[in-house]
Amino acid sequence: MSTQKLHINTVAGVIEALEIIFGKRVYADKAVEKILKSNKKWGARDRGFVAENTYDMVRWWRLLWALKGEEPTLKRKSLWELFGIWWRYKEEELPDWPKFDTIRDVVLPDLATLPFEALQSYPNWLHERAYAELGEDWKTIASEMNKQASVVIRTNLLKGSPEQLQQILKAEGIETLRLSNTEAGLVMLKRVNNFRLQAFQDGWFEVQDGGSQQIAPFLDVKPGMRVIDACAGAGGKTLQMAANMNNQGSIIAMDVEGWKLNELKKRARRNGVHNIETRTIEGSKTIKRLAESADCLLLDVPCSGTGVIKRNPDTKWKLQPEHIDQVIRIQADILDSYPQMVKPGGRFVYATCSILRSENEDQVARFMEHRGTSFSLLSQQRMAPNQYSDGFFVAVFQKNE
Repeated sequence: MSTQKLHINTVAGVIEALEIIFGKRVYADKAVEKILKSNKKWGARDRGFVAENTYDMVRWWRLLWALKGEEPTLKRKSLWELFGIWWRYKEEELPDWPKFDTIRDVVLPDLATLPFEALQSYPNWLHERAYAELGEDWKTIASEMNKQASVVIRTNLLKGSPEQLQQILKAEGIETLRLSNTEAGLVMLKRVNNFRLQAFQDGWFEVQDGGSQQIAPFLDVKPGMRVIDACAGAGGKTLQMAANMNNQGSIIAMDVEGWKLNELKKRARRNGVHNIETRTIEGSKTIKRLAESADCLLLDVPCSGTGVIKRNPDTKWKLQPEHIDQVIRIQADILDSYPQMVKPGGRFVYATCSILRSENEDQVARFMEHRGTSFSLLSQQRMAPNQYSDGFFVAVFQKNE
């Protein structure tokens, strides 16, 4: 048992964050950001306490209510009691606060009596679907996704090497480890506000998961190529490819949401990248205009996000079955249309941050059934969530000449 001392104002911050996340359906990172902005006098330790305990209570939401023996509620009194349950679950000592009197001596149920989905804190429907699609592998994945995500960054190779960045960060008091299986990945050994670091402001790195960093290399982009990133979002992989192309050639970054592309432009400027053109997808004509123009095409498609639950634990509770069915239809539509942008002999990558077969192998099988005469499947693989990686899937295709 440790001797962490509780402070009523920071515990209240955690309670308020939970009310925002579950009551107003706000994403956890935005809720925590709002609480921290409202309490500017908190020091680094207080801010870390609120962020860490909010994320952990969201992660273990179902388990904590099972330990309390109640159905979830957002009543303030019950949330304070739930925090007390959480503190006891961590084998910490509760302070002598009246708010905890009702649960101080409550006997918590034996964990061995709880079903797997409650013990690992997943909704029934998600557990059932994942188990149906993944079998016993789901149990390992479910457990792994309940561990805290590491802070992984990608060196901007236009600036220099990972080893150079390690020295720059060391001068700012940040120790790092090189991340195997990546060209430019580093793991930070302590949590800080990355965006305030001078190295970040100077464009030396971007925060990017270890598994995410392994996707773009499957395209094997080269300087001088014409590359399309058709679901670019805010452009982490776009910037990675730009660095691999040494700013030579061109990348067209596309997305249906223009505000994400505006964020990409800001990141590109900070990174010193100048071979990216952005285009908002306004319909099928946007795609048809680029027919057979790309040497390489990246389709990092919209998905359920079930592979990034470690990083976004509130996905467990915000995701609904109909959302998965909807994104499966969107993925199929993208695969039906977007590959026309690839030149004969060119390649494209289909990627998701989902663990589900229905979004991954099943989509690949469907595509090959309909388009197998025009494209060859070169490879497909899963990246299981681990200490330095979220869960990803990637399939590589080549257009037949």
